Amino acid sequence: MFADKEGALRGVNTYASLWSVLEHYRGSDWRADVAVVSGDLIQDDSREAYGHFTDLMSALALPVYCLPGNHDLRPLMQEALAGPSFHYCTTFERDDWLIACLDSCEDGRAGGALAATELDRFDSLVAGSAAAHVAVFLHHPPVRMGSRWLDSVGLDNGDTVLRRFAASGRVRVAVFGHVHQVYDAEHHGLRVIATPSTCRQFAPGSDEFAVDDNPPAYRRFELLSDGHFQHELVWVN
Repeated sequence: MFADKEGALRGVNTYASLWSVLEHYRGSDWRADVAVVSGDLIQDDSREAYGHFTDLMSALALPVYCLPGNHDLRPLMQEALAGPSFHYCTTFERDDWLIACLDSCEDGRAGGALAATELDRFDSLVAGSAAAHVAVFLHHPPVRMGSRWLDSVGLDNGDTVLRRFAASGRVRVAVFGHVHQVYDAEHHGLRVIATPSTCRQFAPGSDEFAVDDNPPAYRRFELLSDGHFQHELVWVN
C-alpha cells in the first residue's frame, strides 16, 4: 500500500488490487474465522499506507493476524495494528491447532533469517500449547525457489528452520509470502506453501527480477482436527 490511494506498484494500483481481493472473498460462499497476512503491507514507509490497509481489512469483521515483511517498518506497523481486530506477529489457537506467526526480517535487508531468539520463542510457544498440530506463518521462503535473484533474498537459515519445525513433531505446514508466486512441496515431513501476492506476481524460475501476468490471489485454508488440512489458491481476475 501507498499513502496515495492511486499509488501503483509495477503498473498495478495496490489499493484497488487489495480491495478487489477482499471483494472476491465477500462475494464468495466461503467464510473464514481469521485472516493471516504474511508481510509487506506497505511500500512507501508511510503511516497513511498502514491506515489504508487497516481500513480495508477492518471491513472483513475478522481478527487479522499480521507479521512483518522486509518492506514493513516495525514501529509504524505495530502502531497501526493496535486496534482490537488486529494482531502483530502473535499466536493463537483454534480447534486443536496452534497458529504461530514468526518474524523472519532483518533490518536493512531484503533477505531474512529466523534469529536464535525467534526460534527459541517458537519452541516455547509449542511447548506451552496443548494443541496437537501447528501451522507456522513467516515472510521469507525457507526453501530455494529455483530463481537466482529470489534465492539471494530468501531465508538464510531455511533448512535449519525447517528441521527445527520438524523436530517439534507437531508442525504440519509452514506458509510464507515474499516470492509473489505459487509454491507447494514437502520438506522434512511437513508441507511448505507460498501464497502469491494480492498485487503483482513474480515470474517463476527467473535469473533476474521479472514479473508475470498472473492476477492477484489469496489462499483459503481449512485446518482439520486430525492434523490434515485443505487449501485452495484463488486467483482474482
